[in-house]
Amino acid sequence: MLQSPIVSYRLRPFVSTDFDALFALDRDCYPSGIAYSKRELRWYLAQPGAICFVAEAEEAIVGFILADAEPPDGHIITIDVAKAHRRHGVGTLLLGAAERALAGCGVHTVEIETATDNEPGLQFWYVHNYRVLGLLPAYYLGRIDAVRMNKNFAEPKET
Repeated sequence: MLQSPIVSYRLRPFVSTDFDALFALDRDCYPSGIAYSKRELRWYLAQPGAICFVAEAEEAIVGFILADAEPPDGHIITIDVAKAHRRHGVGTLLLGAAERALAGCGVHTVEIETATDNEPGLQFWYVHNYRVLGLLPAYYLGRIDAVRMNKNFAEPKET
């Protein structure tokens, strides 16, 4: 459990009854065309390697992360945090849970994409040791460039 000066956050795995709240939050966090459709979000959640955690505050979902594990690779599909709860550690809490789950599935490298004009997002990924792999021209909406980034997890040491 993480506490901000005012709010306590609880992390838990996604359950199917969370879907509508996740869909609404994604729509609130991203513009039309970048936010996932219901069909796309359901598809990602149904994948065999899907990992999804939600963050709650006072019984309301205030954030979620959706990742995909295809060992030895993983991918962060999206991380969404309600505007009122940003910069309180919710994203870090979600990312930590997802990275631990990915590593537990045998993932050694995880990738993400983020828009080049998303300064807070880029800073978030840099702070969490993600490194730039390259530029993806016109990745979002056919006109917004993205940065492809990754993070390598330490290989387990043999004892």
